[in-house]
Amino acid sequence: MARILDGTDYQRLCRDFRWHYPARLNMADQCLAHPAGDVAIIEHDGQPRPVTFGELAAMTDRLAHALGAAPGERVGILRTQSAWTAAAHLAVWKSAAISIPLFKLFGPEALALRLKDAGARIVVTDPEGRAMLAPFPDLHVIVPEEGLPEAGAFATRPTGPEDPAVLIYTSGTTGAPKGALHGHRVLTGHLPGVEMSHDLLGQPGDVIWTPADWAWIGGLFDVAMPGLALGVPVVASRMARFQPQAVPSLIADCAIRNLFLPPTALKMMKAADITLSGLRSVASGGEPLGAEMLEWGRRALGVTINEFYGQTECNMVASSSGMMFPPRPGAIGRAVPGFDIRIIDEDGNPTDGEGDIAIRRGAGSMMLGYWQNPQATAARFRGEWMVTGDRGVIEDGYIRFVGRDDDVITSAGYRIGPSEIEDVLLTHPAVAQAGVVGKPCPLRTQIVKAYVVLRPGHAPTDELAAALQDHARRLSAAHSYPREIAFLEALPLTVTGKVMRRELRAMAQAE
Repeated sequence: MARILDGTDYQRLCRDFRWHYPARLNMADQCLAHPAGDVAIIEHDGQPRPVTFGELAAMTDRLAHALGAAPGERVGILRTQSAWTAAAHLAVWKSAAISIPLFKLFGPEALALRLKDAGARIVVTDPEGRAMLAPFPDLHVIVPEEGLPEAGAFATRPTGPEDPAVLIYTSGTTGAPKGALHGHRVLTGHLPGVEMSHDLLGQPGDVIWTPADWAWIGGLFDVAMPGLALGVPVVASRMARFQPQAVPSLIADCAIRNLFLPPTALKMMKAADITLSGLRSVASGGEPLGAEMLEWGRRALGVTINEFYGQTECNMVASSSGMMFPPRPGAIGRAVPGFDIRIIDEDGNPTDGEGDIAIRRGAGSMMLGYWQNPQATAARFRGEWMVTGDRGVIEDGYIRFVGRDDDVITSAGYRIGPSEIEDVLLTHPAVAQAGVVGKPCPLRTQIVKAYVVLRPGHAPTDELAAALQDHARRLSAAHSYPREIAFLEALPLTVTGKVMRRELRAMAQAE
Protein backbone atom coordinates (compact mmCIF):
# COMPACT_ATOMS: atom_id res chain seq x y z
CA MET A 1 0.00 0.00 0.00
CA ALA A 2 1.08 3.60 -0.51
CA ARG A 3 2.32 5.82 2.28
CA ILE A 4 -0.35 7.81 4.10
CA LEU A 5 1.77 10.95 4.39
CA ASP A 6 2.35 12.45 0.94
CA GLY A 7 4.90 15.15 1.64
CA THR A 8 6.96 17.02 4.20
CA ASP A 9 4.82 20.12 4.71
CA TYR A 10 3.85 19.41 8.31
CA GLN A 11 1.25 22.15 8.61
CA ARG A 12 -0.49 21.05 5.40
CA LEU A 13 -0.46 17.41 6.45
CA CYS A 14 -2.10 18.25 9.77
CA ARG A 15 -4.65 20.54 8.16
CA ASP A 16 -5.74 18.11 5.45
CA PHE A 17 -5.49 14.76 7.24
CA ARG A 18 -8.63 12.69 7.79
CA TRP A 19 -8.96 9.09 8.91
CA HIS A 20 -10.49 6.99 6.13
CA TYR A 21 -11.14 3.25 6.44
CA PRO A 22 -12.89 0.98 3.96
CA ALA A 23 -15.99 -0.81 5.25
CA ARG A 24 -14.08 -4.09 4.91
CA LEU A 25 -10.63 -3.94 6.47
CA ASN A 26 -8.35 -6.79 7.58
CA MET A 27 -4.76 -6.28 8.64
CA ALA A 28 -3.63 -9.55 7.05
CA ASP A 29 -4.76 -8.32 3.66
CA GLN A 30 -3.04 -4.98 4.28
CA CYS A 31 0.26 -6.73 5.02
CA LEU A 32 0.18 -9.25 2.17
CA ALA A 33 -0.98 -7.00 -0.68
CA HIS A 34 2.39 -6.93 -2.47
CA PRO A 35 3.99 -8.79 -5.41
CA ALA A 36 4.70 -12.39 -4.45
CA GLY A 37 8.38 -12.13 -5.37
CA ASP A 38 9.13 -9.05 -3.26
CA VAL A 39 11.04 -9.56 -0.02
CA ALA A 40 8.81 -9.31 3.04
CA ILE A 41 11.10 -10.44 5.88
CA ILE A 42 14.83 -11.04 6.17
CA GLU A 43 15.48 -13.61 8.87
CA HIS A 44 18.97 -13.35 10.33
CA ASP A 45 20.44 -16.01 12.55
CA GLY A 46 24.09 -15.81 11.63
CA GLN A 47 23.32 -15.04 7.99
CA PRO A 48 20.43 -13.39 6.14
CA ARG A 49 17.61 -15.46 4.64
CA PRO A 50 14.95 -13.58 2.67
CA VAL A 51 11.29 -14.60 2.88
CA THR A 52 9.11 -13.32 0.03
CA PHE A 53 5.53 -12.12 0.31
CA GLY A 54 4.48 -15.21 -1.62
CA GLU A 55 6.17 -17.46 0.91
CA LEU A 56 4.74 -15.49 3.83
CA ALA A 57 1.24 -15.72 2.35
CA ALA A 58 1.57 -19.50 1.98
CA MET A 59 2.81 -19.82 5.58
CA THR A 60 -0.11 -17.69 6.75
CA ASP A 61 -2.69 -19.80 4.93
CA ARG A 62 -1.31 -23.12 6.20
CA LEU A 63 -1.30 -21.83 9.75
CA ALA A 64 -4.80 -20.36 9.46
CA HIS A 65 -6.11 -23.79 8.42
CA ALA A 66 -4.24 -25.45 11.30
CA LEU A 67 -5.55 -23.00 13.88
CA GLY A 68 -9.19 -23.68 13.29
CA ALA A 69 -9.93 -20.49 15.23
CA ALA A 70 -13.46 -19.14 15.34
CA PRO A 71 -14.18 -15.45 14.73
CA GLY A 72 -13.51 -13.50 17.92
CA GLU A 73 -11.52 -16.34 19.51
CA ARG A 74 -8.34 -15.30 21.33
CA VAL A 75 -5.10 -16.96 20.20
CA GLY A 76 -1.82 -16.54 22.09
CA ILE A 77 1.42 -16.04 20.14
CA LEU A 78 4.41 -16.93 22.30
CA ARG A 79 7.27 -16.30 19.90
CA THR A 80 10.10 -13.89 19.22
CA GLN A 81 11.05 -12.22 15.92
CA SER A 82 10.67 -14.56 12.93
CA ALA A 83 8.68 -15.02 9.72
CA TRP A 84 6.49 -17.58 11.47
CA THR A 85 5.68 -15.01 14.16
CA ALA A 86 4.42 -12.61 11.52
CA ALA A 87 2.52 -15.42 9.82
CA ALA A 88 0.90 -16.36 13.14
CA HIS A 89 -0.59 -12.91 13.64
CA LEU A 90 -1.66 -12.72 10.01
CA ALA A 91 -3.31 -16.15 10.23
CA VAL A 92 -5.25 -15.15 13.32
CA TRP A 93 -6.42 -11.92 11.68
CA LYS A 94 -7.41 -13.76 8.49
CA SER A 95 -9.54 -15.98 10.70
CA ALA A 96 -11.25 -12.90 12.20
CA ALA A 97 -9.84 -14.04 15.54
CA ILE A 98 -7.83 -12.00 18.07
CA SER A 99 -4.06 -12.42 18.50
CA ILE A 100 -2.37 -12.00 21.89
CA PRO A 101 1.37 -11.21 21.77
CA LEU A 102 3.17 -13.04 24.61
CA PHE A 103 6.78 -12.39 25.61
CA LYS A 104 9.20 -15.31 25.75
CA LEU A 105 10.71 -14.06 29.01
CA PHE A 106 7.40 -14.26 30.86
CA GLY A 107 7.31 -16.65 33.79
CA PRO A 108 4.46 -19.10 34.38
CA GLU A 109 2.47 -16.66 36.53
CA ALA A 110 2.64 -13.88 33.94
CA LEU A 111 1.58 -16.27 31.18
CA ALA A 112 -1.21 -17.75 33.28
CA LEU A 113 -2.59 -14.31 34.10
CA ARG A 114 -2.85 -13.29 30.46
CA LEU A 115 -4.08 -16.61 29.10
CA LYS A 116 -6.76 -16.90 31.77
CA ASP A 117 -7.89 -13.29 31.47
CA ALA A 118 -8.17 -13.58 27.68
CA GLY A 119 -9.77 -17.02 27.76
CA ALA A 120 -7.28 -18.33 25.19
CA ARG A 121 -7.33 -22.04 24.30
CA ILE A 122 -4.83 -21.95 21.39
CA VAL A 123 -1.22 -20.79 21.48
CA VAL A 124 1.23 -20.62 18.58
CA THR A 125 4.79 -20.97 19.79
CA ASP A 126 8.22 -22.44 18.97
CA PRO A 127 10.02 -25.50 20.40
CA GLU A 128 11.34 -23.52 23.38
CA GLY A 129 7.88 -22.09 24.02
CA ARG A 130 6.33 -25.56 23.99
CA ALA A 131 8.34 -26.39 27.10
CA MET A 132 7.24 -23.12 28.72
CA LEU A 133 3.60 -24.08 28.14
CA ALA A 134 3.92 -27.48 29.82
CA PRO A 135 2.12 -26.21 32.97
CA PHE A 136 -0.98 -25.55 30.81
CA PRO A 137 -2.08 -29.00 29.58
CA ASP A 138 -5.50 -27.79 28.40
CA LEU A 139 -4.02 -25.52 25.73
CA HIS A 140 -3.90 -26.51 22.08
CA VAL A 141 -0.26 -25.73 21.26
CA ILE A 142 0.89 -25.31 17.63
CA VAL A 143 4.58 -25.21 16.69
CA PRO A 144 4.84 -24.40 12.95
CA GLU A 145 8.51 -25.46 12.79
CA GLU A 146 7.45 -29.00 13.67
CA GLY A 147 5.35 -29.23 10.52
CA LEU A 148 1.89 -28.24 9.37
CA PRO A 149 -0.48 -30.12 7.08
CA GLU A 150 -0.42 -29.02 3.47
CA ALA A 151 -3.35 -26.75 2.69
CA GLY A 152 -4.59 -24.43 -0.01
CA ALA A 153 -5.56 -20.80 0.17
CA PHE A 154 -7.47 -19.55 3.21
CA ALA A 155 -10.13 -16.98 2.33
CA THR A 156 -9.95 -13.94 4.61
CA ARG A 157 -13.08 -13.74 6.71
CA PRO A 158 -14.89 -10.40 6.48
CA THR A 159 -13.89 -7.85 9.11
CA GLY A 160 -14.25 -4.11 9.47
CA PRO A 161 -12.11 -1.40 11.07
CA GLU A 162 -13.83 -1.67 14.45
CA ASP A 163 -13.78 -5.47 14.65
CA PRO A 164 -11.35 -6.69 17.35
CA ALA A 165 -8.02 -8.03 16.09
CA VAL A 166 -5.28 -7.86 18.72
CA LEU A 167 -5.19 -7.88 22.52
CA ILE A 168 -2.00 -6.37 23.95
CA TYR A 169 -1.45 -6.42 27.68
CA THR A 170 0.00 -3.40 29.40
CA SER A 171 3.12 -3.67 31.51
CA GLY A 172 1.10 -3.42 34.71
CA THR A 173 2.73 -0.30 36.13
CA THR A 174 -0.36 0.14 38.30
CA GLY A 175 -2.19 -3.01 39.38
CA ALA A 176 -2.52 -6.16 37.30
CA PRO A 177 -1.80 -5.91 33.57
CA LYS A 178 -4.84 -4.90 31.53
CA GLY A 179 -5.54 -6.06 28.00
CA ALA A 180 -5.84 -3.21 25.50
CA LEU A 181 -8.12 -4.44 22.73
CA HIS A 182 -7.52 -2.99 19.27
CA GLY A 183 -9.52 -3.23 16.06
CA HIS A 184 -8.33 -3.79 12.49
CA ARG A 185 -7.88 -0.02 12.06
CA VAL A 186 -4.93 -0.05 14.49
CA LEU A 187 -2.37 -0.73 11.73
CA THR A 188 -3.65 2.14 9.62
CA GLY A 189 -3.61 4.21 12.80
CA HIS A 190 0.10 3.55 13.28
CA LEU A 191 1.23 4.33 9.74
CA PRO A 192 1.38 8.15 9.86
CA GLY A 193 3.56 8.11 12.98
CA VAL A 194 5.80 5.33 11.68
CA GLU A 195 6.24 7.13 8.37
CA MET A 196 6.93 10.43 10.13
CA SER A 197 9.45 9.03 12.62
CA HIS A 198 11.43 7.48 9.74
CA ASP A 199 11.30 10.55 7.49
CA LEU A 200 8.67 9.03 5.20
CA LEU A 201 9.40 5.32 5.55
CA GLY A 202 8.90 3.52 2.27
CA GLN A 203 11.65 5.16 0.22
CA PRO A 204 13.43 2.92 -2.35
CA GLY A 205 16.01 0.76 -0.58
CA ASP A 206 14.49 1.06 2.88
CA VAL A 207 14.98 -1.97 5.17
CA ILE A 208 13.89 -1.74 8.82
CA TRP A 209 14.88 -3.49 12.08
CA THR A 210 14.44 -3.10 15.80
CA PRO A 211 15.88 -5.08 18.72
CA ALA A 212 12.49 -4.66 20.43
CA ASP A 213 10.62 -7.94 20.67
CA TRP A 214 7.51 -8.31 18.51
CA ALA A 215 5.56 -9.24 21.66
CA TRP A 216 5.64 -5.51 22.47
CA ILE A 217 3.49 -3.00 20.61
CA GLY A 218 6.68 -1.11 19.77
CA GLY A 219 8.14 -4.09 17.93
CA LEU A 220 4.90 -5.38 16.38
CA PHE A 221 3.19 -2.14 15.33
CA ASP A 222 6.05 0.35 15.15
CA VAL A 223 8.17 -1.88 12.89
CA ALA A 224 7.01 -5.36 11.84
CA MET A 225 3.46 -4.81 10.60
CA PRO A 226 3.92 -1.26 9.25
CA GLY A 227 7.00 -2.47 7.36
CA LEU A 228 4.97 -5.26 5.77
CA ALA A 229 2.06 -2.96 5.01
CA LEU A 230 4.38 -0.47 3.27
CA GLY A 231 6.32 -3.17 1.43
CA VAL A 232 9.52 -2.38 3.35
CA PRO A 233 11.59 -5.52 4.12
CA VAL A 234 11.57 -6.22 7.86
CA VAL A 235 14.63 -7.81 9.47
CA ALA A 236 13.81 -10.51 12.05
CA SER A 237 16.80 -10.88 14.34
CA ARG A 238 15.89 -10.83 17.99
CA MET A 239 18.94 -10.83 20.24
CA ALA A 240 18.44 -12.77 23.47
CA ARG A 241 20.19 -9.81 25.06
CA PHE A 242 20.89 -6.58 23.23
CA GLN A 243 24.54 -6.53 22.14
CA PRO A 244 25.68 -3.18 20.75
CA GLN A 245 28.77 -4.76 19.18
CA ALA A 246 26.57 -7.01 17.00
CA VAL A 247 24.58 -4.18 15.42
CA PRO A 248 27.11 -3.01 12.77
CA SER A 249 27.50 -6.47 11.23
CA LEU A 250 23.72 -7.04 11.25
CA ILE A 251 23.23 -3.74 9.43
CA ALA A 252 25.86 -4.69 6.86
CA ASP A 253 24.49 -8.22 6.35
CA CYS A 254 20.90 -7.08 5.77
CA ALA A 255 21.49 -3.63 4.22
CA ILE A 256 19.43 -2.03 7.00
CA ARG A 257 18.70 1.67 6.51
CA ASN A 258 16.02 2.27 9.15
CA LEU A 259 16.29 1.52 12.86
CA PHE A 260 13.96 1.79 15.81
CA LEU A 261 16.19 1.76 18.89
CA PRO A 262 14.70 2.21 22.37
CA PRO A 263 16.53 4.80 24.51
CA THR A 264 18.29 2.16 26.58
CA ALA A 265 19.71 0.53 23.44
CA LEU A 266 20.96 3.91 22.24
CA LYS A 267 22.59 4.59 25.59
CA MET A 268 24.26 1.17 25.52
CA MET A 269 25.58 1.87 22.03
CA LYS A 270 26.90 5.23 23.17
CA ALA A 271 28.59 3.62 26.17
CA ALA A 272 30.19 1.04 23.85
CA ASP A 273 31.38 3.76 21.42
CA ILE A 274 29.52 2.18 18.49
CA THR A 275 29.42 4.11 15.21
CA LEU A 276 27.24 3.28 12.22
CA SER A 277 27.08 4.34 8.60
CA GLY A 278 24.63 4.02 5.72
CA LEU A 279 21.51 4.70 7.78
CA ARG A 280 18.66 6.84 6.50
CA SER A 281 16.60 7.06 9.70
CA VAL A 282 16.77 6.21 13.38
CA ALA A 283 13.65 6.48 15.53
CA SER A 284 13.44 6.14 19.29
CA GLY A 285 10.58 6.14 21.77
CA GLY A 286 9.73 5.12 25.29
CA GLU A 287 11.58 7.83 27.20
CA PRO A 288 12.77 11.29 26.12
CA LEU A 289 16.30 11.77 24.85
CA GLY A 290 18.30 14.79 25.89
CA ALA A 291 20.43 17.15 23.82
CA GLU A 292 23.55 15.11 24.56
CA MET A 293 22.04 11.92 23.07
CA LEU A 294 20.75 13.77 20.01
CA GLU A 295 24.17 15.25 19.35
CA TRP A 296 25.81 11.84 19.84
CA GLY A 297 23.35 10.38 17.32
CA ARG A 298 24.40 12.90 14.69
CA ARG A 299 28.07 12.11 15.26
CA ALA A 300 27.92 8.34 15.70
CA LEU A 301 24.90 7.33 13.59
CA GLY A 302 25.07 9.97 10.89
CA VAL A 303 21.39 10.96 11.29
CA THR A 304 19.19 13.02 13.58
CA ILE A 305 17.31 10.65 15.88
CA ASN A 306 13.56 11.15 15.54
CA GLU A 307 11.81 10.72 18.87
CA PHE A 308 8.22 9.52 19.02
CA TYR A 309 5.64 9.00 21.71
CA GLY A 310 2.75 6.66 22.39
CA GLN A 311 1.56 3.85 24.60
CA THR A 312 -0.23 0.53 24.36
CA GLU A 313 -3.66 2.14 24.56
CA CYS A 314 -2.99 4.70 21.80
CA ASN A 315 0.36 4.50 20.08
CA MET A 316 2.44 6.61 17.69
CA VAL A 317 0.61 9.83 18.49
CA ALA A 318 3.54 12.28 18.44
CA SER A 319 6.86 12.30 16.64
CA SER A 320 9.81 14.29 15.47
CA SER A 321 10.82 14.26 11.83
CA GLY A 322 14.02 15.83 10.58
CA MET A 323 12.45 16.17 7.11
CA MET A 324 9.52 18.21 8.43
CA PHE A 325 10.81 20.43 11.23
CA PRO A 326 13.92 20.84 13.39
CA PRO A 327 14.10 18.77 16.58
CA ARG A 328 13.89 20.53 19.91
CA PRO A 329 16.02 18.95 22.65
CA GLY A 330 13.89 17.92 25.59
CA ALA A 331 10.74 17.59 23.45
CA ILE A 332 9.23 14.33 22.20
CA GLY A 333 8.06 15.83 18.92
CA ARG A 334 4.79 17.24 17.66
CA ALA A 335 1.37 15.69 17.14
CA VAL A 336 1.27 13.21 14.27
CA PRO A 337 -1.27 14.20 11.58
CA GLY A 338 -4.62 12.72 12.58
CA PHE A 339 -4.02 13.05 16.33
CA ASP A 340 -5.35 15.92 18.43
CA ILE A 341 -3.11 16.13 21.50
CA ARG A 342 -3.73 18.62 24.28
CA ILE A 343 -2.63 19.30 27.82
CA ILE A 344 -5.70 19.14 30.05
CA ASP A 345 -6.46 19.84 33.69
CA GLU A 346 -8.28 17.66 36.21
CA ASP A 347 -11.64 18.78 34.83
CA GLY A 348 -10.76 17.83 31.26
CA ASN A 349 -10.23 21.39 30.06
CA PRO A 350 -7.25 22.29 27.85
CA THR A 351 -4.62 24.34 29.66
CA ASP A 352 -1.58 26.33 28.58
CA GLY A 353 0.58 25.16 31.47
CA GLU A 354 1.71 21.77 32.73
CA GLY A 355 -0.97 19.11 32.93
CA ASP A 356 -2.04 15.71 31.68
CA ILE A 357 -1.16 14.71 28.12
CA ALA A 358 -4.42 13.67 26.48
CA ILE A 359 -5.58 12.49 23.04
CA ARG A 360 -8.99 13.24 21.55
CA ARG A 361 -11.29 10.31 20.81
CA GLY A 362 -11.35 9.10 17.23
CA ALA A 363 -7.62 8.60 16.73
CA GLY A 364 -6.74 5.69 14.47
CA SER A 365 -4.52 3.80 16.90
CA MET A 366 -6.75 4.28 19.95
CA MET A 367 -7.88 1.08 21.63
CA LEU A 368 -11.45 -0.14 21.49
CA GLY A 369 -11.21 -0.49 25.27
CA TYR A 370 -9.75 -2.67 27.98
CA TRP A 371 -10.68 -6.32 27.63
CA GLN A 372 -13.80 -7.05 29.71
CA ASN A 373 -13.07 -4.04 31.92
CA PRO A 374 -15.47 -1.18 31.15
CA GLN A 375 -14.71 0.52 34.46
CA ALA A 376 -10.99 0.78 33.68
CA THR A 377 -11.82 1.95 30.15
CA ALA A 378 -14.09 4.71 31.43
CA ALA A 379 -11.42 5.79 33.92
CA ARG A 380 -9.03 6.57 31.04
CA PHE A 381 -11.31 9.27 29.64
CA ARG A 382 -12.29 12.76 30.67
CA GLY A 383 -15.04 13.65 28.27
CA GLU A 384 -13.60 13.52 24.74
CA TRP A 385 -10.04 13.05 25.96
CA MET A 386 -8.13 9.85 26.65
CA VAL A 387 -5.71 10.59 29.47
CA THR A 388 -2.30 9.01 28.97
CA GLY A 389 -1.18 9.12 32.59
CA ASP A 390 1.79 11.26 31.53
CA ARG A 391 2.43 14.85 32.50
CA GLY A 392 3.70 17.39 30.01
CA VAL A 393 3.56 20.83 28.45
CA ILE A 394 3.17 22.00 24.84
CA GLU A 395 5.43 24.83 23.71
CA ASP A 396 5.13 26.13 20.12
CA GLY A 397 3.52 22.85 19.17
CA TYR A 398 6.36 20.77 20.66
CA ILE A 399 5.35 18.35 23.41
CA ARG A 400 7.67 18.18 26.37
CA PHE A 401 7.29 15.11 28.55
CA VAL A 402 7.60 15.88 32.28
CA GLY A 403 7.02 12.39 33.63
CA ARG A 404 4.48 9.79 34.59
CA ASP A 405 1.98 10.92 37.18
CA ASP A 406 3.76 8.69 39.68
CA ASP A 407 7.24 9.57 38.36
CA VAL A 408 7.06 13.31 38.97
CA ILE A 409 9.09 14.22 42.05
CA THR A 410 7.72 16.81 44.46
CA SER A 411 10.55 18.36 46.46
CA ALA A 412 10.30 21.50 48.59
CA GLY A 413 7.34 22.65 46.52
CA TYR A 414 9.05 22.00 43.17
CA ARG A 415 7.75 19.44 40.66
CA ILE A 416 10.76 17.71 39.11
CA GLY A 417 10.74 15.43 36.09
CA PRO A 418 13.27 12.58 36.39
CA SER A 419 14.19 12.37 32.70
CA GLU A 420 16.03 15.70 32.64
CA ILE A 421 18.22 14.72 35.59
CA GLU A 422 18.93 11.31 34.05
CA ASP A 423 19.99 13.02 30.81
CA VAL A 424 22.37 15.30 32.73
CA LEU A 425 23.96 12.39 34.60
CA LEU A 426 24.47 10.56 31.30
CA THR A 427 26.69 13.40 30.09
CA HIS A 428 29.27 12.46 32.75
CA PRO A 429 32.00 10.20 31.34
CA ALA A 430 31.68 7.73 34.23
CA VAL A 431 27.94 7.06 33.79
CA ALA A 432 26.53 4.31 31.56
CA GLN A 433 22.92 4.33 32.81
CA ALA A 434 20.91 6.31 35.33
CA GLY A 435 17.49 6.08 36.92
CA VAL A 436 16.06 8.88 39.05
CA VAL A 437 13.16 8.71 41.53
CA GLY A 438 11.80 10.56 44.50
CA LYS A 439 12.72 9.32 47.97
CA PRO A 440 10.41 10.17 50.88
CA CYS A 441 11.72 13.00 53.06
CA PRO A 442 9.87 14.46 56.05
CA LEU A 443 11.28 17.92 55.39
CA ARG A 444 11.01 18.23 51.62
CA THR A 445 8.26 15.66 50.92
CA GLN A 446 10.75 13.96 48.58
CA ILE A 447 14.38 14.28 47.67
CA VAL A 448 15.86 13.38 44.31
CA LYS A 449 17.71 10.06 44.42
CA ALA A 450 19.73 8.69 41.51
CA TYR A 451 20.69 5.08 40.86
CA VAL A 452 23.70 4.87 38.59
CA VAL A 453 25.41 2.13 36.57
CA LEU A 454 29.04 3.00 35.85
CA ARG A 455 31.07 2.50 32.72
CA PRO A 456 33.93 0.00 32.85
CA GLY A 457 37.02 1.43 34.50
CA HIS A 458 35.14 3.50 37.07
CA ALA A 459 34.72 2.46 40.69
CA PRO A 460 31.81 3.42 42.96
CA THR A 461 33.21 5.77 45.60
CA ASP A 462 31.95 8.59 47.78
CA GLU A 463 34.19 10.93 45.82
CA LEU A 464 32.60 9.93 42.53
CA ALA A 465 29.11 10.33 44.01
CA ALA A 466 29.99 13.85 45.10
CA ALA A 467 31.42 14.62 41.66
CA LEU A 468 28.19 13.43 40.01
CA GLN A 469 26.15 15.62 42.35
CA ASP A 470 28.28 18.64 41.45
CA HIS A 471 27.97 17.77 37.76
CA ALA A 472 24.16 17.56 37.98
CA ARG A 473 23.95 20.73 40.08
CA ARG A 474 25.93 22.59 37.44
CA LEU A 475 24.00 21.32 34.45
CA SER A 476 20.46 21.15 35.82
CA ALA A 477 19.45 23.27 38.80
CA ALA A 478 20.24 23.67 42.46
CA HIS A 479 16.83 22.41 43.52
CA SER A 480 16.80 19.30 41.30
CA TYR A 481 20.24 17.71 41.64
CA PRO A 482 20.34 14.22 43.25
CA ARG A 483 20.82 14.63 46.99
CA GLU A 484 21.61 10.93 47.15
CA ILE A 485 23.37 8.65 44.67
CA ALA A 486 23.58 4.87 44.82
CA PHE A 487 25.57 2.64 42.50
CA LEU A 488 24.08 -0.54 41.01
CA GLU A 489 25.46 -3.29 38.80
CA ALA A 490 22.35 -3.03 36.61
CA LEU A 491 19.10 -1.08 36.56
CA PRO A 492 15.74 -2.89 36.64
CA LEU A 493 14.33 -2.70 33.10
CA THR A 494 11.03 -3.60 31.50
CA VAL A 495 10.89 -6.02 28.56
CA THR A 496 11.03 -2.97 26.30
CA GLY A 497 14.17 -1.56 27.89
CA LYS A 498 12.57 1.19 29.97
CA VAL A 499 13.86 1.87 33.46
CA MET A 500 11.39 0.44 35.98
CA ARG A 501 11.20 3.46 38.23
CA ARG A 502 8.55 1.81 40.40
CA GLU A 503 11.18 -0.74 41.50
CA LEU A 504 13.68 2.02 42.17
CA ARG A 505 11.03 3.85 44.20
CA ALA A 506 10.42 0.70 46.22
CA MET A 507 14.17 0.45 46.90
CA ALA A 508 14.32 4.10 47.95
CA GLN A 509 11.31 3.76 50.25
CA ALA A 510 12.82 0.70 51.91
CA GLU A 511 16.03 2.47 52.82
